[in-house]
Amino acid sequence: MATAIITGASQGIGACIAKRLAKDGYDVAINHYPSDGDKEKALAVAEECRAFGVKAECYAADVSKYADCEAMVDKVKADFGTIDALVNNAGITKDTLLARMSEDIYDAVIAVNQKSVYNMMKLVCNVMGKQRSGRIVNVSSVAGLYGNPGQVNYSASKAAIIGMTKSVAKEYGKRNITCNAVAPGLIRTPMTDVLSDELKAKMLEAVALKRYGEPEEIASVVSFLVSDNASYITGQVIEISGGLSM
Repeated sequence: MATAIITGASQGIGACIAKRLAKDGYDVAINHYPSDGDKEKALAVAEECRAFGVKAECYAADVSKYADCEAMVDKVKADFGTIDALVNNAGITKDTLLARMSEDIYDAVIAVNQKSVYNMMKLVCNVMGKQRSGRIVNVSSVAGLYGNPGQVNYSASKAAIIGMTKSVAKEYGKRNITCNAVAPGLIRTPMTDVLSDELKAKMLEAVALKRYGEPEEIASVVSFLVSDNASYITGQVIEISGGLSM
């Protein structure tokens, strides 16, 4: 059975992706940040995944740290035997205007959102390269395509992921490894739940469909990209934003 690693999968979009891939028949390795709260949420996600008759295990790792990622990938390989799909979903926000953005705030977002993608792709591509097959999907954002006030750090990290996706697609295509990105827009998650009603209403004005996207709508696109139906698609960025860019 095929195996997928999903980073940042204890809640939100990552949890939905894990459950969708489990429904598709993937064994799933659910990464979560090393905290009691995240562990508890990840264990609940794993239980939901197992209901589909697949194997699901949780792995605590701070994916901004290479050593943590290396230990996790080695453990997943030992536990499951193969790694057939990687979904780099882990991400944080620390929003503030550039004039107020400290170096620490900038570096923290880059480390979690961008460095984690480097860590995981480098390690997993070693496994996939030997198998001569694999699917990688990186979760970028419309902020990486168009920018967003107060999100210089977040936009930089998500734009970098797009460049990394295209580069890896070119490097590893000869080994039958595809690498694509999705760029979600305004999606209903714990990140958007904390926004003010006024800000939410203003943001929705720019969305052609006049509604939030749901995490399941991101998961369905990821499901397609890791499937055999997407075997000739690589180096692409699929915007999932309800027409935000039009």
